[in-house]
Amino acid sequence: MRKYKSFRIWNGKISFLVDRIAWTKISIFIGIALIVFIFSIGLGDYPLTPIEVIQTLFGEGSNMDELVVYHFRLPRAIISLLVGSALAVAGAILQGMIRNPLASPDILGVTGGASVFVVAFLTIFSNEDNALTVSISWLPLAAFLGATVIAYFVYLLSWKKGVSPIRLVLIGIGISALAQALTTLLMILGPIYRASQANIWITGSVNGSDWGDVTILTPWIGILLMISLFFARKVNIQELGDDIAKGVGGKVQLERFLLLTISTALVGGAVAFAGGIGFVGLIAPHIARRIVGSAYGVLIPLSAVIGGILVMTSDLLGRTLFLPLEVPAGVFTAAIGAPYFIYLLFKAKSA
Repeated sequence: MRKYKSFRIWNGKISFLVDRIAWTKISIFIGIALIVFIFSIGLGDYPLTPIEVIQTLFGEGSNMDELVVYHFRLPRAIISLLVGSALAVAGAILQGMIRNPLASPDILGVTGGASVFVVAFLTIFSNEDNALTVSISWLPLAAFLGATVIAYFVYLLSWKKGVSPIRLVLIGIGISALAQALTTLLMILGPIYRASQANIWITGSVNGSDWGDVTILTPWIGILLMISLFFARKVNIQELGDDIAKGVGGKVQLERFLLLTISTALVGGAVAFAGGIGFVGLIAPHIARRIVGSAYGVLIPLSAVIGGILVMTSDLLGRTLFLPLEVPAGVFTAAIGAPYFIYLLFKAKSA
């Protein structure tokens, strides 16, 4: 029998059980994430040992080391960690809400909606000289609006005396295909230079991340991850089916709408600063589920850690394997995720 630790706060008004074994495993993966984080900061065309990285982080590095760490690599590593965590938790929530292990932000069209708005932004606001007529700093806002608009559009089309998971998935797949077609059309109509830039963004890359991005994204993702943990019980109930959820007093449609909103906000924030990095929201929850089980109180935090590890590792490989060239992180997440997705399909077919 598993050993649990009971916690009570606010004079017993809020109580919860903590699975000691699961949190021990989560702690181990947090340590792995920390190691990957340090190597992500240290490796590159100007290599630093882990000791030099730690010394620099504590203010004891050389001027050159501080320049490389603080101005180039540390913001990029933080954004990679945040983006991976956001995509993984969004995927975990969607899989529980829809009760489909193959659900992900990509399938519901959320990532595709962000891509359409970004390419439209680059196409509409480019002049004949291939220069943008508005500031590029508005690009994250366009991505976030695209993800939000498409998510609620899919939800609206799925409504028929409530939203069923199967309708949400089917309509999401259709809208995702439409978004991909619109993205391709806009890339053809737009300037060639902007098409190349848009293609890199769609693939997914954290190149160019700075402290301004970190300042915006950290509180956004941090607050949403805390809210996700608060809604962990709701996801557990949603997995049991509508009838049981209603039987235990759950407000199924309201909770489903709130969970979709949380997922969309996480994905919107992630793709706004890192582009359409794929497969993280699909495979990270599956890996976490194999390690700690399907209880969302532990599945959500472990998914966040594994998602961060995947994106940080993918970005590190993209920066170092083909120097001096740089490959977008999304290429490596797809290289990992595509075979795993095929494996899941064969497993589901044989079950």
